[in-house]
Amino acid sequence: MSDQNRTEINKLGEFGLIDKIAEKFSKQNNSTKYAIGDDAAVIDVGDYYQLVSTDMLVEGVHFDLSYFPLHHLGFKAVAVNVSDIAAMNGIAEQITVSLALSNRFSFEAIDAFYEGVKAACDAYKVDLVGGDTTASPSGLMISVTAIGKVDKDKIAYRSGAKVNDIVCVTGDLGGAYMGLQVLEREKQVFLENPDMQPQLDKYQYIVGRQLKPEARMDLVHELLDLKIVPTSMIDISDGLASELHHIAKHSDVGINVHEDKLPFATNTQETALEFKLDPNTAILNGGEDYELLFTISQDDFEKVKNHPDIHFIGYINEKSSGLNLVTTKGNPIPLKAQGWDHFS
Repeated sequence: MSDQNRTEINKLGEFGLIDKIAEKFSKQNNSTKYAIGDDAAVIDVGDYYQLVSTDMLVEGVHFDLSYFPLHHLGFKAVAVNVSDIAAMNGIAEQITVSLALSNRFSFEAIDAFYEGVKAACDAYKVDLVGGDTTASPSGLMISVTAIGKVDKDKIAYRSGAKVNDIVCVTGDLGGAYMGLQVLEREKQVFLENPDMQPQLDKYQYIVGRQLKPEARMDLVHELLDLKIVPTSMIDISDGLASELHHIAKHSDVGINVHEDKLPFATNTQETALEFKLDPNTAILNGGEDYELLFTISQDDFEKVKNHPDIHFIGYINEKSSGLNLVTTKGNPIPLKAQGWDHFS
């Protein structure tokens, strides 16, 4: 193939690449209910749907071991996959973990990683049922597959949002991104002067959001107890704006979210201002918060209107209205997705 016909991966982006790959494949089995394109694949096993999701974490791309403790990394590797199962309104039950590692890693180092994996398995009540290990020429690569289940009438896709639905988000946003900014800054300070100790005391919350995110399985259980099935759902891994675009695209709708409704922690806001960043940049484009973004019908609002950890940030509109951030002054601004790009 000549260079004239060469398409650079970074021009496609992660989701463009996924779309190109998906175009080549058609379903061979009736049991494949939903394949590529949501947080997890959906397999019809009879009485319920089985959910399968895989994520890969690569040293130097997704994590930096100069400040990322291995036991936290083990926990996070599991949590981000459990989060994908939660984003389908499902319950994770099993995981597999595969590693490619170089000879600079000792048994003690890998044991610390698996201590974190075990802590996550205990926290989310999932079983480690297999995996693989192999050599890597340099660094550490982690691949985790999560397997879960959901009742057929409880599943939530990205594609079900309807006009007038309420847009909801759990927890607070932007903390993981600001935690990463602090860790990168302290790393540079240390490289310039190894005698300097990291100053992390006042950043414990946001650093924790980066190093040890929590999958929101608690909210999935609560929604089940309340008999609420979200009309659409996704987890926030690449930034709120990016995930809103996914719901808008897959549901063929427009969305208005309101600036004054975006949830953030005080520590996130203070740190953003310290870094001379608009807090909204961290909230909308930061990613790795692993909170849940979902939509509910107006009929379900009364059931959750007083929930302390669910925030109502906007409404679903007609597709023609587009995707907008409504400013505190009431002006709609087109919302662009500028979150994490794996190939930039």
